[in-house]
Amino acid sequence: MAERPDVVSLLQTLLRFDTTNRAPGDAEGELAAAMWIHDLLVGAGLEPVLLAREDAPDRANVVVRVPGTDPSLEGLLVHAHLDVVPAEPEQWSFDPFGGDLVDGYVTGRGAMDMKDMAAMTLAVLLDWASSGERPRRDVVVAFVADEETDGAYGAQWLVEAHPELFAGVAAGIGESGGVVESHVGAGGPVRLARIAAGERGTLHLKLTATGSSGHASRPTEGSAVLALVDALHRIGHHDWPLHMSPLVRAQLEQTAAALGVDADLDDDDGVLRTIDALGDAADVALFTVRASTTPTVVRAGYKVNVIPGLAEAEIDVRCPPGFEDELLAALPELVGDGVTFEHSVREPSVQAPIDGPWFDAMVASIQHVDPSAVVVPGCLGGGTDAKAFSLLGIACYGFVPATADPEGRRRSGLHGVDERVPVSSLCGGLEILAHFLATV
Repeated sequence: MAERPDVVSLLQTLLRFDTTNRAPGDAEGELAAAMWIHDLLVGAGLEPVLLAREDAPDRANVVVRVPGTDPSLEGLLVHAHLDVVPAEPEQWSFDPFGGDLVDGYVTGRGAMDMKDMAAMTLAVLLDWASSGERPRRDVVVAFVADEETDGAYGAQWLVEAHPELFAGVAAGIGESGGVVESHVGAGGPVRLARIAAGERGTLHLKLTATGSSGHASRPTEGSAVLALVDALHRIGHHDWPLHMSPLVRAQLEQTAAALGVDADLDDDDGVLRTIDALGDAADVALFTVRASTTPTVVRAGYKVNVIPGLAEAEIDVRCPPGFEDELLAALPELVGDGVTFEHSVREPSVQAPIDGPWFDAMVASIQHVDPSAVVVPGCLGGGTDAKAFSLLGIACYGFVPATADPEGRRRSGLHGVDERVPVSSLCGGLEILAHFLATV
């Protein structure tokens, strides 16, 4: 087999494209990176398509299908977003868009969210093209725009405008999961990997309160600001009950077993004690066992001595799998009178099976590279493009594999400062991904 392309240099090149996604509707974006990927694949003999909305030509996506050797098998989707969140260069120790190698790390904005997956996937595609090898089943790869806002130029648009590109696809892998990390268990170190098989729903709210404008020295009843503040206080301080989905229960039970921790999941106190005992190995379970309603944006007024007649707020709402009906039923009373609300985003939670061949194949590929790794399912607290692709009936998993660094380096800086991934973890992740795509 021909030597596999250098995944490190592929990632470095991707990191040097500034694909910052600043806000919904941002006109600048991923075109240069997408064109580079497109041309690289064309040069390798593949047939990718470059796609963008007519009103946003710089927000580009690349989709390519590699036919499998067995057309009777269902297809697989691999998706990776090319956009990144903003970086504040003055806070970084290195250039966020330099793609430099520093102390055994590949550094830059997007190194772990998620240009690492884009680079690993590119390496596999180029390897197949040069060697003539093909996967068993059709593999559709989507390098997408706009994941860091709402997918209106990326996954969501592709699903709505070009569903034919994903015909025959039954399962998909994308952001967050498959990373092997070392934890301390009751019997010593444990190498643990978590595959995301679901994520909380996103049901963001926009609240609007109206009242009579007037001079602030003559306050009257019916203040829009006070009505909004009261609603935000009720919602922000609401103690949502614990709701543990079967997926999160499996995550906690299997993680506890791997670390030799007693799991008491029979009541709320026991669940919280178990999560606390698991420490970092619990991941975001403290949040995935309940809903969260977090006020984040408030707008009202323009002058200190004028009572505004309009006050608005936005609330980040996340919902565990299986809890949406209860959450929606509670909202009207929490919002209260004098305030209206609507969903600015309403994306139900997503779940995929953890007892079938897709999940088993991911486990087998991790353990093929790291036989000592224990693999458990997990649930994401936030959201990814899986919510869009799941609308096509695709069972979506979070699987961006990486191995543990032998010298203890760890991936860090996600949406923060000095984002970076260990070179050894990236190369090990490529071995896992290549094995999975070849054998699944």
